Parts: sequence; structure tokens; C-alpha cells
Amino acid sequence: MYKHSVELDVGKCTGCTTCIRHCPTEAIRIRDGRAVINEDRCIDCGECIRVCPSNAKKAMCSKMEHYSHYKWKIALPAPSLYGQFANLTDVETILQGLLDIGFDDVFEVARAAELVTECTRLYLKSEGIKKPVISSACPVVVRLISLRYPYLRDNIMPILPPIEIAAMMARKKAKEEHPELKDEDIGLFFISPCAAKVSYIRNGFGSYKSKIDVVVSMKDIYFKLLGAMKKGEQPTVSPTAGMIGIGWASSGGESSAILNDNYLAADGIENINKVLDAIENGNIPQLEFIELNACTGGCVGGVMTIENPFIARTRLQSVRRYLPVSLNRLPSDIHYVPENFYCSELPTYMPISRLSENFSESMRMMSRIQEIKKELPGIDCGACGSPSCRAFAEDLVRGAVKDITACKMYGTKKTQESDSDNQGEI
Repeated sequence: MYKHSVELDVGKCTGCTTCIRHCPTEAIRIRDGRAVINEDRCIDCGECIRVCPSNAKKAMCSKMEHYSHYKWKIALPAPSLYGQFANLTDVETILQGLLDIGFDDVFEVARAAELVTECTRLYLKSEGIKKPVISSACPVVVRLISLRYPYLRDNIMPILPPIEIAAMMARKKAKEEHPELKDEDIGLFFISPCAAKVSYIRNGFGSYKSKIDVVVSMKDIYFKLLGAMKKGEQPTVSPTAGMIGIGWASSGGESSAILNDNYLAADGIENINKVLDAIENGNIPQLEFIELNACTGGCVGGVMTIENPFIARTRLQSVRRYLPVSLNRLPSDIHYVPENFYCSELPTYMPISRLSENFSESMRMMSRIQEIKKELPGIDCGACGSPSCRAFAEDLVRGAVKDITACKMYGTKKTQESDSDNQGEI
């Protein structure tokens, strides 16, 4: 069972159909005046959260105060956190603020991102790998490939995302500095900009199970930090990442850091689908690396952030300006990707378009769908509660809709054809 992080507040839903028109995998239907999410199709991209005019969709996250039982709490801030604050000139202020609101230590995810950048450069030089290599940093992209693009599965880079590398390093650091601590005493709190990373941490990456204990929303932490930062406490911590690590927060930051010009970076769920279609169909130039971010602008555009993604991106540029290029490197004697950075098993293919396990039955159902579709108006109005006429026909064949008359425009096509014939006779 895939554990999702996007949920519906039924009390707020008005059945307006906005979400079904924007869902990239057609995972939402309107039934009995309320939205219904198909968990098998949902990729937790957060588009429904972003567009819902009633705020009926939300991301499920934990509250920091509910986990006071941890003796040593470590904050893992995503680089996009730094772009949420106006007039920010240094990262130290935020790092100190995280300590002031109750964390015992801070380990920047940007620090791990710089190590993953080095590993990516090494991986691209490996022989026998399938190219273009697709970044595994965005969980939405990985899940979308596992649902829709089986032939691209081997293109996914099998290196763990920075949040996992950061979790491993943070726990190791805590145990080295405080030998009295046990594993269960240490709580790793990832400060997430998006719902997809919450789902990733709940489900893992292929066979790998996440080492992060708690995920908190960047919005929640933002308001806590505002109060702490206003006190003006003198920072006692220094940044541990440079321009490269913080650059991962914006689209293009990961790919531009690998020192290889033969790459493509795209953001926004619609653009991602177009790029993946082009790769699968072979309608794209030969590339080495592809970075895809489901959110507009990259992680700065996540649904659990506060600031406009374009403003946040500009702020990050200001923060990065006075930082060194990178503060983290692999040991000079290592010329390969460390074994604990690899994921041994990629996500399996879980087709969402399969109608039946039986091939003959699938063909029969497909034929029936085509027949029904011919009877429908073909205007994809969504009034029936399905995102398109083709989706409505499939819902009817699957038994999710009882009768073709559930289409509000059913019969208009025949009426128009009849009127056209009569005019022709006249």
C-alpha cells in the first residue's frame, strides 16, 4: 500500500471540478458533489492543493511539538527554506533560529546535496548506464515514471536523494558527538517544502526505507522562525554548504552543478510530462542528464512554502552571492560513488492504465470504451465528474459510473447531427 500525503477535507469541498481539470494523472473524480481521490493514480504532486479555491485539499504533516520524546532533535532544513525570508543576508540567522525554537542541532540538506552532485559526476562517467540519466531528487517524477513510463525506469539515477544522505550523516554525527545517545533517542526532522517528499519519506525509494523520523511543514517552521529571528540572537553556528548546495532549491541548480553542458532542466508538471513523453518516443536530442521538478521554479514552488517561487528564487541568488562554490567534497582518494549512497532496487512499474489482468478482457473493455466515447459530446466539460469524455467512458466500463446518462450533455451530439441532416435536406 502506497501511503499518500494529500488528503481531502470533505466539509470544504464544493465539487467545483477545478481539481479534476488540473490533475496530471486524472486521479480525481467528483462523485455525489464531492471530490474523490484515486490513490492508485495519485502522485502527490500537490496540484490539487495549489488550485483548489476552497482549500479543501491539504498536505498531511506532523507537528514538531508532538515529538518531545526525542532526547536529541535534529533539524534537516531543505535549501528552499532560505528563500522564504525577506532581507536575508546570511544563512546563519536561520540556522540559529532553528536552534532557538527547540532543535538541538541543525544539519543542512544543502550540505548533502553537494556530495550528491559529486556522485552524479562520477555516475555519469560510468560505463553501461542508460542515458539520459534522470535525476531521482523529485519524488513526483520517480512515482510518475513508475506509473506511466516503464521504459524509463532504468534511466532513473540510483543514487539516494540529498535528504537521505543528510539523514545518515546527521545521525552519525550525533552519535559520534554524544555516545550516550541511542538510535531511538535521536529524532531527524525534515523541513519539507512539498507534499511529495512527505509521501517519499513514508514509502521510501524502491526497496530503501527512509531514515527520517518526522516531516514538518515549511509553513509551520516559517512562522516559528519569524518570532525567534526577531529577537536578534547572535548566531553561534556557521553555514556548512555553499552555492552549489543551496542552488538545488531552484530548477536548474542540480544540473548546472555537474559541470556538463549536455543537460536539460524543466519544471512544472505539464512540462515534465512533455519531456518524459519526448524521451520515451525518442524525440529529444541525445543528452547526458535530465533534471525534472514537479513544482514551478523547483522546490521553491512547493505547496508547503510561503513565498512566491520567483521571489524566493531571487532571494536565494542574493544569499548565494557571498558563499563559496562548495564546502563539501568526497575524500580525494574516492573516485567512485560510495556504496551507502546507492539504492539497490528502483521503484517497480505499477501501470495505472491497465484495464484488466487478462489481456482478452482488456481488449474487450478498450473496444467498449471506444464505442461509448463515440456517443459522447467530446467537449471534456467535466460536468459528469470525470476529467474527460474518455475518462468518463472508462469509468462507465469499470463500473464506477452506473449509466451513460450521468453525462450531462449526453444526447446533444445526436441532436446536433440530426439538425445538421435536416438542414441538409432542406
